[in-house]
Amino acid sequence: MKLRAGINLIIGNIIIGKHNNRIMIVNNITKVINKKRIGKASIFLLVKKIVAMTVVLSLLIACLCSCSGEEMGQNSQSNNDSDKIQIGMTFDSFVIERWQRDRDVFVSMAKELGAEVNIQNANGDIAEQKKQIEYFIKKGMDVIVIVSIDSTSIRANIKKAKDAGIKVIAYDRLISDSDVDLYISFDNEMVGEMMGQSLVDNGLTDGKVLMINGSQNDNNVPMVCEGFETVMAENGNEILDTFYTDGWKAELAGEYIYNNMDMVNECDAIMCGNDDLASRVVTALSEKRLAGKKMVVGQDADLEACQRIVEGTQLMTVYKPIEKLAQKAAECAVKLAKGEALGSPEEIVNTMNDGTYDVPYLKIDPVSVDESNIDDVIIKSGFHLKEDVYLNVPSKMPEN
Repeated sequence: MKLRAGINLIIGNIIIGKHNNRIMIVNNITKVINKKRIGKASIFLLVKKIVAMTVVLSLLIACLCSCSGEEMGQNSQSNNDSDKIQIGMTFDSFVIERWQRDRDVFVSMAKELGAEVNIQNANGDIAEQKKQIEYFIKKGMDVIVIVSIDSTSIRANIKKAKDAGIKVIAYDRLISDSDVDLYISFDNEMVGEMMGQSLVDNGLTDGKVLMINGSQNDNNVPMVCEGFETVMAENGNEILDTFYTDGWKAELAGEYIYNNMDMVNECDAIMCGNDDLASRVVTALSEKRLAGKKMVVGQDADLEACQRIVEGTQLMTVYKPIEKLAQKAAECAVKLAKGEALGSPEEIVNTMNDGTYDVPYLKIDPVSVDESNIDDVIIKSGFHLKEDVYLNVPSKMPEN
């Protein structure tokens, strides 16, 4: 009994405290050891138990301290992140080459300005894009940037975001009847004009043209078409047929060529809504031994399109300085989050009617690119490497 009392006395005198991250153990072993009724063997066992307890307690406290430190670190990191402007950005998809560039430049600029960006990819699924917008709302984002799949289907989601005090930017594609805080894009009517003028400059007057456009749910498409059709009409060119590709699916452009060879043979030129569509059109023309014999125009200055231009199977593309667009969009997102005015003394913020509302519109001018200026515009700007553009025709590659 006295041995047990001695052990209890020792345990009772173990005081655990935290001081400078060290464990202090205070005991009163000598009081027990001096008692004559405890033998040496008992003392030995007693000391072993005390040592074992000390080790266990030390490990336990160390673990608790470590966990506490990690939790504090996580809370500190969380607090730091919460201090930053939070931007949610949802893309139609990354199938089209240019969207990957937009993403990378936007994220880089936003981080440089002290904001955090959450990127989501809807993979062409409007239902998924709606979920992503709802997710951003629940996360309490300061700004939501949308590359819309369908310009008419997300009005309710945008209203919900705006009701929650979240700013909304329509990136490169106008969203109908939604009163977004900013629509930022290129001058899309000018894009169509450039396509048409390139054909005219290459001798197309009183000719016949096919139009293979993007999605009818993309508000940019009618603006591009308007610009193109105006130039065609002014120069006596007839539009034989107008076709729209659902969801910008490039394979539909190729199928159109295969299924409409009578009109393809009759036409002098084919206007393609972007370079991705043009890639399938040129492939189909190649199989029919018509590549280079029909003038083809597109937009976006994709690498393959630039290669086709120097090869002679695509007449021109429209280069849209994506870096400028994405950087400016990131700057505007941060300004909106801070409640600052958009634009600068050098910029004019216009308005664009979305069907119901006049929304702020910041437009950036595109550049027409053909074989005569591809080196200056595309290669010297660093948009594509010279070795990549002239990969299939190295004999044409300039030395400098």
